Amino acid sequence: MGESRRVYSTTDGDLRKPGRASSSRAAPSTPNDGVIRVSRETSGRRGKTVTVVRGVPARDLDPVASDLKRLCGSGGSAKGGVVELQGDHRTKVVTLLESRGYRVKLAGG
Repeated sequence: MGESRRVYSTTDGDLRKPGRASSSRAAPSTPNDGVIRVSRETSGRRGKTVTVVRGVPARDLDPVASDLKRLCGSGGSAKGGVVELQGDHRTKVVTLLESRGYRVKLAGG
């Protein structure tokens, strides 16, 4: 038992998994070109689908997130410049954002 190695940390989780970031996942960078990108993700969420909206101006983030959650009838969050909605609601999100005058693109698959 001369050589011990930490395998779990309450802040970092399982340290045995290769390629683990030390504290949290790094979010992909979003180009600052005035276009809002709407995508669907399932990775890292145990197979659950999440609609991700990136590129919303910081001053509009909370009101837009609130309106999107109300429109879709689902939960979600707005953190770090990203709105996450539970479920696949890409078409509803794009329709609402375009009606408010934003330039919107569907990103990903």
